Amino acid sequence: MRIRVFYHDRCFDGACSASLFSRFYRERIRENVEFQFSGLVHRAGALFNESEFDGDENAIVDFKYSSSPKINWWFDHHESAFLTEADAEHFEHSTSSRMFYDPDFKSCTKFIATIAETRFGFDVSKVSELVEWADIVDGALYSDAQTAVEMKEPAMKLTMVIESAQDDGYVPKIIPHLAYEPLEKVIELPFIAERIPPLLERHRKSIDIIRDRSECKDGTIFFDVTSYELEGYNKFVPYYLHPESTYSVGLSKSSFRTKVSVGSNPWTTTPEDKMVNLAKICERYGGGGHARVGAISFPPNDHARALEASKVIVEELRAAQRALFA
Repeated sequence: MRIRVFYHDRCFDGACSASLFSRFYRERIRENVEFQFSGLVHRAGALFNESEFDGDENAIVDFKYSSSPKINWWFDHHESAFLTEADAEHFEHSTSSRMFYDPDFKSCTKFIATIAETRFGFDVSKVSELVEWADIVDGALYSDAQTAVEMKEPAMKLTMVIESAQDDGYVPKIIPHLAYEPLEKVIELPFIAERIPPLLERHRKSIDIIRDRSECKDGTIFFDVTSYELEGYNKFVPYYLHPESTYSVGLSKSSFRTKVSVGSNPWTTTPEDKMVNLAKICERYGGGGHARVGAISFPPNDHARALEASKVIVEELRAAQRALFA
């Protein structure tokens, strides 16, 4: 029996979610199964190709909802989990006992662990390290920006490797190890270890590039690095460089999209109830995310429209900060 697991690609929480789901499924649902892992990315246009839902069972984790009858399992924690109102309504009226959504969780990995434990009797103690680090990474629960940027922990190195992967078949090679082996052992696997030194050098260079290309004004950072191959840069670097900031808006480019990243400083002194909901802003352009972090995807050659959107968002966030401290 083949279980196809679709997960948020180039994302530590996405990979951890896929790994945890597969271990939970094998231990509590059905043992003799084969897993196939397929990454999904946010891009302009359709997010799903229903012809790929060809497993005996199909699961989506840490990604938007699909109303396809071929999807048997779904777990997500993003505020912007539904592409359309029709999808949201479809989920609300679903009678399936295997579709789960809760935007209050910091990570989808912890959400899956909680559901697996409380509803299916899964022993989460076996995956405690994975769950803890997925929550730290996806929830930005670092003690300070230095911890997030200096890349000392195995989980941080794995995050760097996963977020920078360009080969569609690379992260699926990592996923089977994550829920079964200590992270310090995972980064020693030869196909992972060989990538870490050049990626650390790239990381150091990205800090210099973002320093040169960024401006912080009225509590909001803006930078455009589309002329560099930097998608997958450490998203905490802007706050490391500009600790006085509250928000950041950055443009980057890859082969399949021009991305507007909209984030907030986890260490800001701005009160939580005064923060702008970034998911709502991104949804206006077809993107989404969480209240504190989101993104928008434009076609790869549509830099002008992405730049215009980013300028509007930057001014909106700067105006909100000026009003707050007026």
